[in-house]
Parts: sequence; C-alpha cells; structure tokens
Amino acid sequence: MTAVETTVERTVPAAAPRATTNVLALARHLITLTRPGHWVKNILAVPLALVDAPAWNGPTLLRTGWAVVAFTLASSLIYVVNDIADRRLDRAHPAKKHRPIASGAVPVPLAWLLAAGLAGLLVTTVLAGPAMSWWPLVVYLALSAAYSRRLKHLPLLDICVVAAGFVLRVLQGYAATGGPASGLLLTAVFTGCLVLILGKRRAEIAVAGVSHRPALAGYNVLLADHLLGLNASLAAATFLLYLHTEAPIDPLRPGVLLVVVPLGLLAAFRYLQSVLVLQLGGDPIRALLRDPMIVTSAALIGTALAVAEVAARYPDLLTWMDR
Repeated sequence: MTAVETTVERTVPAAAPRATTNVLALARHLITLTRPGHWVKNILAVPLALVDAPAWNGPTLLRTGWAVVAFTLASSLIYVVNDIADRRLDRAHPAKKHRPIASGAVPVPLAWLLAAGLAGLLVTTVLAGPAMSWWPLVVYLALSAAYSRRLKHLPLLDICVVAAGFVLRVLQGYAATGGPASGLLLTAVFTGCLVLILGKRRAEIAVAGVSHRPALAGYNVLLADHLLGLNASLAAATFLLYLHTEAPIDPLRPGVLLVVVPLGLLAAFRYLQSVLVLQLGGDPIRALLRDPMIVTSAALIGTALAVAEVAARYPDLLTWMDR
C-alpha cells in the first residue's frame, strides 16, 4: 500500500464524525434561533386567564395548553424573521453578534426555510386544535410583522408594541377559557412588561450604544429611569387593585394580601436593583428566573394565590378542613 493510499484510508473514516458534528452544531443553532429560553413567556402569560376562568375542567385546560403551544410557535417564528431582518444591526452589538444568523452559523436561506416550517406547524396547530377564537394570535402576528418592518424604529412606540404582545398572549388565554377579560389584570401585565422592556433598553444604551437599534436614539438613561419608576408604580397599583376588587380569591383575600404585598414589593425592588445597580437588565428572563430572591417571592405569591383561588372555587374544602 502506497503512502497516498494509507493517507486516504486514514482520512475517510474521520470525515463521518466531523460531518456528524457539523450537522449537530447546525441543529443546535437552528434550535437557538427559536429562542427556547423565551418559551417561558408563553407558559406564564397565556394561562394567566385561568384565574378568571368560569370553570377549571378538562376542555378548558386543553384549550389553554393548545393556546400556549400556538403562541410558542408564533413567537419562535417572529424571532427567526426578526433575526433575519436584523442580522446586519446585530453584528454591531457585543452580544447579539454571536446569534446564529448574525455570526454566519446559519445561512439566511436555511433560516427562511426554518421560518416556513414554523409557519406550517402554526397553521396546522390552529386548524387541528380545539375550537376557540384565534383573533389575539392573528393580531400578534400582524403587529409583530409591522414591528419588524417599521415600528421597532420608532422610540416609545417600539416598547409599547412589545408589551402589547404580552397582553395579546393573555387575551388568547381568555379566548381559550371563555372568561371575561379583566381590564385591571391586563393593565398590570402591560405596565409590568414595560418595566422589563425598559430595563433591557437601558442596559443596551449603557453597554452597546444606539448603533444596533435605531430606536434607542430616542432614549437615554435618564428617560429610561423615569419610565421605569412610572411603570413600576402603575404595575404595582393596578395589580393590587385587581387583587382587592376583581380577583376571585374570597374568602382568603385578606390573608393573600398580607403575603402578596410585601413579597411583591420585595421582588419589584430586587428587579429594579438588578437593573439600576447591578446592571443586569440586558436579559430580563435571566434576571427574573436566576435571582433566588425574585424566584422565591414569585413562588410564594403564586402558591398563596393558587390556594385562595382553589378555596374560592371549592368552598367545601374549607368546610372539610374545619372539621
């Protein structure tokens, strides 16, 4: 066997593992494009409507879960399309330049193919799912398309559009449960989301300047700080007003308020501290889900609200516990 033949024989088997590695790396990049770390937004926002649902039963829970899946597909589709549109601007950002499309790890034609696949799955999910109104999802897609093309470049309007996307998630939950939408709860969601978005904008201004996002030219740190304080106050006030008046948590309402008020304020204080002092507002999901104080407070608040709502829906449980 010649030296050339030996070299060929040694290199050919090694090509297969390298090809497999490349395929797996590309698959990971494609999954990253769909932002699985942000799916929690849909898991948390859509089922909020269950608090006002007329009944908790199998069909209601099925429709709610289906709405979560549909919004997850829709939001992933929007993320991919936005990353395609923003690839040149993302290259000017110290963190976003590593995104799969901006970095060149995923070719643009392949990204469009992924978007088409997600769109197909979304249509199939809506058509094959249980009967419900899908108008919030349709409005979300139309608003997201307008945001991607124009609205994201308009200061102040850009953050309102993003926050409206979360309100539409909750409205889709109401469409799934059939319950009446609470204006106070929707206002709390809208203003609370504005707090998270403003924290992100503030971090972007401080870290990367305005070159990667033209709308940031209409902001500065001082404006972001004022808007953060305003919206944090509105979010807290409207949510507490909802708990005082509309939330179905009788007869345990006083006890719930004793838990929610201090813990809710503590979580809000901690988030503002992470944005204004610790400079961690660039990734709101990470700031919320990886902070032990915020996670613990949210878990205790959620538990208190769940117990109160179960007691309100099934009063016989309280009678049984008193025996």
